[in-house]
Formats: sequence, structure tokens, C-alpha cells
Amino acid sequence: MKMSFRSRLLFSYIFLIISSLLILGLLFYRTSLRVVTDQAQKNVYEIVRKNNEIMDTKLQIIDNSSLALFVDKDLFRIFNQLNPLNEVELFEADRQVTAVLSKYFSNNEDVYAYQLWTSYFTFGQTLPQGDPTRSDIYRSAEQAGGKMVWYPTYDFVDMFDQPYLEQGMLDFRYLYSATRLLDFSLLKATTLDKMDPQVERPVLTISFKAETLKSLYDESIPEGSQFLVLDSEHKVVSSSEPETITRMYSDSWVEDLQKENSGTRRMTLDGEAVIVCFDRSEVTGWLSIVWVPESELVGNLVNVIQTSIILLAAIMGIVALIYAYIIAGRITKPIKKLLAAMRSVGDGDFQKHVEVGTNDEFGILLQRFNKMNDRIRLLVLENYEIKLKEQEAEILALSMQMNPHFLYNTLNIMNWTAIENHQKELSKMLVSLSNMLHYTSRKEWGAVHLSEETEWMNNYFYIMSVRFEEKFTVQYEIDPRLYETMLPRLLFQPFVENAILHGFDQMEAGGIIGIRGWIKDGTRYYEIADNGRGMSSETINTILYKESASIGIKNTIARIKMTYGDNYGVSIHSSPGSGTRVVITLPLNT
Repeated sequence: MKMSFRSRLLFSYIFLIISSLLILGLLFYRTSLRVVTDQAQKNVYEIVRKNNEIMDTKLQIIDNSSLALFVDKDLFRIFNQLNPLNEVELFEADRQVTAVLSKYFSNNEDVYAYQLWTSYFTFGQTLPQGDPTRSDIYRSAEQAGGKMVWYPTYDFVDMFDQPYLEQGMLDFRYLYSATRLLDFSLLKATTLDKMDPQVERPVLTISFKAETLKSLYDESIPEGSQFLVLDSEHKVVSSSEPETITRMYSDSWVEDLQKENSGTRRMTLDGEAVIVCFDRSEVTGWLSIVWVPESELVGNLVNVIQTSIILLAAIMGIVALIYAYIIAGRITKPIKKLLAAMRSVGDGDFQKHVEVGTNDEFGILLQRFNKMNDRIRLLVLENYEIKLKEQEAEILALSMQMNPHFLYNTLNIMNWTAIENHQKELSKMLVSLSNMLHYTSRKEWGAVHLSEETEWMNNYFYIMSVRFEEKFTVQYEIDPRLYETMLPRLLFQPFVENAILHGFDQMEAGGIIGIRGWIKDGTRYYEIADNGRGMSSETINTILYKESASIGIKNTIARIKMTYGDNYGVSIHSSPGSGTRVVITLPLNT
């Protein structure tokens, strides 16, 4: 039984993959990883625990120092007697508070800023925080009621709503903070004085740069390792990947570690075997995680691995070349035939047939391609004929719909003119109307020259100017090259009619209609602009996209798109009180 092409290809790939995996797996990874990783796992776990102990020691000092502030007599006196409305007292108090805070926290090299926040002033070091009492940090401290809150790393710009700092180079962009509400008291002999209940209790905030955690791990964990510090809500406090800081890290494997306080695991992350060591801080409750790829732990076997891989790669390369030469010939020959045929079809040659020389999957594919090409040829011919007939019918129907609408408006205007002007101008209007009717009653409704369209428009403007007693004037600014180009009949009429009847309805005189035409980048542009009352964006949207009384405008847009395609059409620009500008785009070579 003859083996199919698919079976031969699969057999070759399976042979190469199994051979390489067996040789490489037996020689190197199983034995080397087993020997090295056990000891490395213990070492990395100790590093994580030591780092947590170091950081806990530093943070515990901060916690103890903040507790001492509760009974600091200077702070008790300052805040209990301070008048928040006296600016002089505020600045003097700020100087004294800064000195007190400096005594407790300035010796800690990890502290970036120490402050006391109130709704009326920020005491201590100055940062562009706006009103810090509106931040989540302040609210967390209030809710804790005097307990220390370790607030995880945050974006300074977002936390304090200072968007103007977004593009600045801030060395304090990412901070984490320790904060607590301070209720000062004063111990006198055996009595404890409390602050006046009416006095606002300040919030202490000690801020640290996020880099303090990152530098601690960068200098201690093995090369190639990654670390992650998360709070109990899976928010990233620090990471070897800075772009993840302040984001939520909710992978399932991390959620499993959050349920424990400390330990080690082996798992696969992103397809790579790793050792994971984790430990929870006793001060902050944050979980520190370090994971090391097992492949990074076999450095002592690198030379052996490199030599063996080079030798095996050479042998496998020769074998792979032989197989690749044979298989490539089988694959590329029918594919090249098919690609050549597809190019011909793409150029419109649906008579192209591909010679079929095999009975495997490629042979069946080529046979199906030939059948598909025959069907496409028939469908294209049928569809092309149908589309031509449909398009001609729709254009004719839309064009014919213009006649009654226009005639109704024109006759109505003539009636009013005869009544108001005692028929003095009726004769001249009838002459103009006769010319217009002759133009619109032609049997052939195809494209006309711009010169014919403007001649018809001049007759129309005359009738309208008599009706509205010289309320408006018309100005032309058209590129002379456009007068010999062809365009749909009655292209401008709906828009100028809209300008006269609606744009100038609240004006007695001074109306201006400007008709412009120009050529740019192979496209014709026609503009009808007026200085009338304009219209809102809702009105424009109704005219262009919804059912409305603007039959003439909708038909004109439809005629343009069906004649020239969806890349051309009409755009309307207007706003109340600022006039209206209509721009019509048509292709140049039509």
C-alpha cells in the first residue's frame, strides 16, 4: 500500500524529534538537574528568607519610631495649640514638625520622605502631592484607626492625581509607604493628657522608593532568576520586571503560594522547569517569591553540553539536509504550480488550469483548485451582468425621483412670486423655468458637463433671487479645467436649495452662497458654502444617515456612491450661527 504524503512527512519529523530527545535527555538534563537543583533550591530559599529578615528589621525600626510619636510632647503641644487658619503659625509649626520627624527617621537610608498630613497642611518634606488627604493612602490610615498600614507600591502620579507630572523624569515615580493615624497624648506624672477632641489628628506617612526592594534582590539572587513581591491582594510591590509594578498578578500558581507563608516548589512556568522559593514578611505581610530556571543551575556542565550539542548538531544537520532535500522537492513543486495558477487567477485569468501529476493530498488539492476556478469564472460572469443591470436600474430610479421634488418647489416659488409681485417678473421667470425644464427632461440622465450644470444653476438662482427679493448673492470660484469635466446632473441643486430655504430663513439680506471647485491629488472637490444660520451636529447626522425630509440630498449622495463608489460622496460641516459648508468629492478621470 502506497504511503500518503502526509504520513511520510509525519514519519520523518517523528524520527528526528525522538532521536534528538533521547540522546540529549539521556546524556545531560536528567542526571545534571537532579544533582544540582536540590542544593540550589535550599540556597535560594535561604536567600529569600534572609532578604525578608533584613527588610523586616529595617521596617520594624520605622514601626517602632512611629509608635514613639504618639507620646512626643513637642508634637502634642504643636498640634493641640495650632490655629490652622493662621498662616504664620502653620509655617512655624512645619519647621518644628520637620525637625521632630527628622530626629526619628532621617538616619534610615531607605526612607525617601516623612510627612504628617492634615486637611489644611502637609508637614515635613515637600512633594508635589496636591491634597494628599484625598488619596487612598490617607483613607487606609483613617480606616486602620492608629494601626500601621503598609501600603504597597503605587504610581505617584495616579495616587495623588497629578497628571502634569506624567511626562516628567521623576525619581520618586514609584513608592511604597508606611502610614498610620496619630492621636498624640502627653504623660504628666501619673496622668495621661489627650488632645482636644476638636483637633484634627494628622496621618504619618513614611515613603520608600520601590528601588530599595529591587536592589536588595538584584544583588542577592542567582543570575537568570526572577523575583516578585506581592501584597495579600496580589498587587505587585516589586519585581524584576519593572513594568509589572503596581499591577495585579493573579496567576493561579501565585494564588496557591498566597495560601502558605513560606516554602519551596518545583513547577513549570511558560514551558520552563523552575524552582520557586517564597517567604512572607512578618512586618508587612507581603509575599516574596523567587524562581530560578533549572537550566541556569547546570553551569558546571556547560562545556560538556556545548561539545556534545555541536557534535550531535553536525550529525543531525547532515541527516536533516538529506531529508529536507527530498521532502522539499515533494512539497515545493506542486506548491509552485499552485502559486503560479493563483497569480493568474488574481490577474483575472479564470481559464487557468493546473496539471495534476499525483494522487496524494497535493494532487487532490490541485484538482479541487481547477474545479473551484471553473465555478468562480461562471459566478463572476453571472454576477457582473446582474450587478450592471441592478446599478443602472437604481441610478435611473434615484435620478427620476429628483424631478417631482424639484418641480414642486419651483412651482410653489413661482406661485408666491406671482402673488407678491403682481406678475411683473413672471415672464422672465417662466423663461428661466422653461430652460430648466428642458435641461431636466432629457431622456438620457447620464453625466453632463460642469458648464451645462452652472448654466442651469444660474436660471435657478434667478428665480430664487426674485422670490426672496435679493436676499442673497452667488459667488463662483471654479478651476477652469473643471468646466469640461463630467458630473451627475442636478448635483448642486439640493444643497443650494437647502441654503436658501433654511439657511437664510432668518435673514432679510446679506446672504452669500459660494460655489468653489478645485482639483487635488487626482480628485475633484466642489464646495457649496453659505453664511446662514447653520445647523447642529444632530441635524447633520439626521440628514446624512437617518430618515428625514431631505430627499434631494439623500438621492444625490446615493447617486454619487453608486456611480463612483464608496470612496466618494458628500460631507457637511456646520454649527449653529456659523453657516454651512458642503464638500462633494468625485474622481477626476470620469
